[in-house]
Amino acid sequence: MNQQTKFVAALAAICAVSWTIAAIHPVDRQAWILENLLLVLFVFALSLTHQHLQLSNASYIFIALFVILHTIGAHYTYAKMPVGLWAKDFFGFSRNHADRVAHFGFGFFLAFPLRELLLRFGGIRRGWSFWLPPAIILAISGFFEILESIVAEIIAPGKGVDWLGGQGDEWDAQNDMLSALLGSLVMMAGVALTSRKKSMR
Repeated sequence: MNQQTKFVAALAAICAVSWTIAAIHPVDRQAWILENLLLVLFVFALSLTHQHLQLSNASYIFIALFVILHTIGAHYTYAKMPVGLWAKDFFGFSRNHADRVAHFGFGFFLAFPLRELLLRFGGIRRGWSFWLPPAIILAISGFFEILESIVAEIIAPGKGVDWLGGQGDEWDAQNDMLSALLGSLVMMAGVALTSRKKSMR
């Protein structure tokens, strides 16, 4: 077992422990199951392909951070996240913004490994590698918002926005997509600046 395999195994163990703890008495069991379906599929697919993908340690760290963030959010449901409720009361926000933070994290944490995959397997130019990940993140976000709305209509007819934690915001889906896009743009801007500094040395 090489060093990276040990590193990935350690990250996987941390994520597994976090997920197991979060699975104990979640705030809304039905919402927890639905929130975790895609996560479980994502982790399963990653476990089957990670030997072939050979991502960097940084990518695996970002993926693990996203998994942990999502695991915590699924436990509480994003509308009832304690930190978000505290911020709402302390700063006088109109809503709990924990879901916005989670979508920002989705874009921020996953843009980096996406760029790695595009550079390794996509055959794209380096310049495009900074713009395609945000485009892909935005597309995935839009797809999941549509998927969520379909599932919500099946499970909770007429109560989609409330069931999805929209907190009365009719533009919740669009704002979530915007948050993910901004997160990916921030990450790509950081990567571009870091790469530029390295090339100037």
